[in-house]
Amino acid sequence: MSRSPYELSTPADALARLHPRLRTYFGPVPVGHVGRGSGVFDVVGTPRRWLWPLLAWFARDAVMFPVCERNVPFTVENRPVRVGRGPGPGDFAVRAHRTFRFRFGDRTMVDAITAGPDGLVDHLGRRGRVSARLRAEVPTDGPDAGALRLVSTHVAFRALGREWGLPAVTAPRVTLVERFDDDADLQRVSLVLAMPVLGTLYRYEGAFSYSVVPEGER
Repeated sequence: MSRSPYELSTPADALARLHPRLRTYFGPVPVGHVGRGSGVFDVVGTPRRWLWPLLAWFARDAVMFPVCERNVPFTVENRPVRVGRGPGPGDFAVRAHRTFRFRFGDRTMVDAITAGPDGLVDHLGRRGRVSARLRAEVPTDGPDAGALRLVSTHVAFRALGREWGLPAVTAPRVTLVERFDDDADLQRVSLVLAMPVLGTLYRYEGAFSYSVVPEGER
């Protein structure tokens, strides 16, 4: 992979504003290499227990989990892959495995980022049945200057052999911010899943260190 999905779908002037330490994370992962990170999430999940039965359904496909925990150790591994349906070679993607060490046991969240014709597309879960189109922004000032901010503009799911888009007025909105903290020498991540009227439904927030290394290296 010579260029990452982020590089293929984000304007060059926006990428130029990205913090230098984030360029490793959002750049290409060479074949035979893996991006590895480890850190701690300050919070994961939602205190709204009425949502947990729905989250348990998403957990079966490694998307979200019925939890509300703090100080959760985690690891992340990013690998270059090809994804797609049908006989074609598929699209280049970066597949991430985030393993959360919850009190009740380890759980892994899986997603794959591709560059679509209208921007980034995040295929969620092991089977990618849920997807979100993302708009990439790099703020020029404020606390998130130099960070990558991803905001969902369209959410869809696959069922009965076709893709179904959710109306904008009812679709959940995902906001992901990745920034680098120079003082702590750590990358900070914040994800919020929210819906109109209901507000925040799910979130995680924490910090980690990250590097790209040969596949066999620990």
